[in-house]
Amino acid sequence: MQFEWLNESKIEKKGSRWEILATPGSDFFASSTTAGEDGITPESKHNAPYYYTELKGDFVLKVKVSHDFKEVYDACVVIVMKDVDCYGKLCFEHTDFDTHAVVSVVTRGESDDANGCNIEGNTAWLQVCRVGDAFAFHYSTDGEHFYMTRYFHLPVGESVKVGLSAQSPLGEGGIRVFEDLTIEQKTVKNIRRGS
Repeated sequence: MQFEWLNESKIEKKGSRWEILATPGSDFFASSTTAGEDGITPESKHNAPYYYTELKGDFVLKVKVSHDFKEVYDACVVIVMKDVDCYGKLCFEHTDFDTHAVVSVVTRGESDDANGCNIEGNTAWLQVCRVGDAFAFHYSTDGEHFYMTRYFHLPVGESVKVGLSAQSPLGEGGIRVFEDLTIEQKTVKNIRRGS
């Protein structure tokens, strides 16, 4: 598969291990409102490094991710995208609750934000399944047993960008590690289970 950049950064490939450099202040998030005086409302940014391929039809993507969780919202990210106004992203993130968690965002003009399960340690598996305009995000701690964290529809059309992103919205950036990436062009029988 041919990969290309949106917001090019540095990538180092060592076999099945890809290291992508998150640039300082980088994110994909669209917000036109402030949620309150106390706490953090992410600002609108579409500047995170995104290394992607374009796929037609249904698929399953799996990848093992890890990083050092230095700053709030630092994350390894998988994104499915039509354009910067229409995308979904699945993150393994350092949250503003000081946890390591699976977090999802769906953007249709405006972004939402949903924290999922907290995970001990710095490593997790992320999975994305597509069936038509239906998508499901899953996570795993062992690479074998995957659990759904989000199911949603996204009007992307026949072809969609799918790939890896490295974010550091409030931080100085750093290396995000992606290992054992697989993309299978197939249709799962049960999108909620991911199989």
